[in-house]
Amino acid sequence: MIETVIYISAFLFGIVIGSFLNVCIFRIPKGEDLAKRRSHCMSCGYQLRWFDLIPLFSWIILRGRCRKCHEKISIQYPIIEALNGILYVVVFLVCGICVESVIYCVAISALLALSVIDFRTYIIPIGFNIFILVFGAVLLLYRLTVKGMEIRSAVPYIIGMFAVSVPLGILWFLSKGKAIGGGDVKLMGAAGLLVGWKLIIAALVLGCILGSIIHITRMKISKAGRVLAMGPYLAAGITIVILFGEKLLNWYTGLIGL
Repeated sequence: MIETVIYISAFLFGIVIGSFLNVCIFRIPKGEDLAKRRSHCMSCGYQLRWFDLIPLFSWIILRGRCRKCHEKISIQYPIIEALNGILYVVVFLVCGICVESVIYCVAISALLALSVIDFRTYIIPIGFNIFILVFGAVLLLYRLTVKGMEIRSAVPYIIGMFAVSVPLGILWFLSKGKAIGGGDVKLMGAAGLLVGWKLIIAALVLGCILGSIIHITRMKISKAGRVLAMGPYLAAGITIVILFGEKLLNWYTGLIGL
């Protein structure tokens, strides 16, 4: 019963954070203030009241339209809110009810927001990478001070900052940014501290596989251009290894007989 309450609470908190992610997604690329300007209709400028801002439910009640001008409200709002809530529940189900899960949740929220922004603008705002880096450091410090992890056990996480980001940084330099974006390099460095060198390499491999399959499919179906935003695929790879990385590594090492 207690666990059920926690999962429900995680979902509700997740959709609230998802609502804030929508604000970030729309405002950060435009350079708009996240706190001072009140939420408003993108069509008529109507300033939303508190009952218009209930995550997920307000969109459903209003049938996806502005209360005043009745213009359609982007379906992105409920999708991001619901997806973030679901991901929070999945994190707690897979990783357990613990401090690590809370940190993974906020990191995954950052990955979700930067994915949408990068998909639209081909830019990963540096603030998201700093955010993930800070929480990676917080998680490592928590494990060292509270959980009693040995200092030497922190080495794989420190190496993780450089295991992928350095090779990608060299590729970025040699290609003058044409082969990989600088934001992608920073993202893998920040996430490497969060998950360690083995899992960040796995995240890169998964991201490349997903990027290849999905983007080629998009090129065939929707005539998308050859240039792709790599951030969403790398973020997906990072999310997968956060949730299932150790199991995937154990499966792979067992498959090749290591």
